[in-house]
Amino acid sequence: MGDEDFLARRFEEHRAHLTAVAYRMLGSRAEAEDAVQEAWMRLSRSDPGGVVNLGGWLTTVVGRVCLNALQSRRSRREDPLGEQDTEPAEARERGPEQEAVETDSVGLALLVVLDTLTPAERLAFVLHDLFAVPFDEIAPIVDRTPAAARQLASRARRRVRGAPAPDAEQARKREIIDAFLAASRGGDFGALLAVLDPDVVLRADRRAVQMGANAETFGADQVAKAFFGGARLARVALIDGAVGAVVAPRRRTRLALYFTVVADRIAAIEVVAENDHLDALDVEIIG
Repeated sequence: MGDEDFLARRFEEHRAHLTAVAYRMLGSRAEAEDAVQEAWMRLSRSDPGGVVNLGGWLTTVVGRVCLNALQSRRSRREDPLGEQDTEPAEARERGPEQEAVETDSVGLALLVVLDTLTPAERLAFVLHDLFAVPFDEIAPIVDRTPAAARQLASRARRRVRGAPAPDAEQARKREIIDAFLAASRGGDFGALLAVLDPDVVLRADRRAVQMGANAETFGADQVAKAFFGGARLARVALIDGAVGAVVAPRRRTRLALYFTVVADRIAAIEVVAENDHLDALDVEIIG
């Protein structure tokens, strides 16, 4: 297999994730596919040997492409939702990327709300809250400090609260998180693997690292090992309206877990322990 074929195969491993990111950023399947194609073109022109984390590199590229598209769209005052779901579902070709986008769809109502955000707010919210990308990786994309990127996401989150995910989607996500926590507490390694995407990423903020967590953990086996026999104090909760989990002894949130679910599997987990972040959360324990 030639170098180009090997690079193309590695890119295809990330295509569904990149399409999902771009779709949430742009609210348009056609524009999302264009953004992903642009990422491939940039990768094919680069030196892949210098890319340590290909998934992170590609997500950053797609984020920048989408940010530029949103800024251009805003200047032209276009309505990005004009083509949204106008074509009957049965008439569309349903490839793997389309399945991933539709299975974990944020819903048309939320896309409408996202379109009211500034491009930087939308990018910070989508990458962090929906895909668990840490703020220190988002900051360079929006040309701000990590603290400023956190504020962008916080402002966006407050506006998005009025458009929660559909009940069925929230219920399914809760089922998956419940299964994950039960497998963790029970020490059931096979059940943990069953709910984790093979390429799942576990990230922890600085405070969580100080408490003993690894900053980044990749792959289902390693993430399952990190949670094996643990999570005994974690409770399922609504975190700013989205299903997640918290450790909250005496009703005081000490740790928050954000989950990104794609195609009924957990694709990313973010562990947050920074007090300033936790204090700003609206938490309702539901399990």
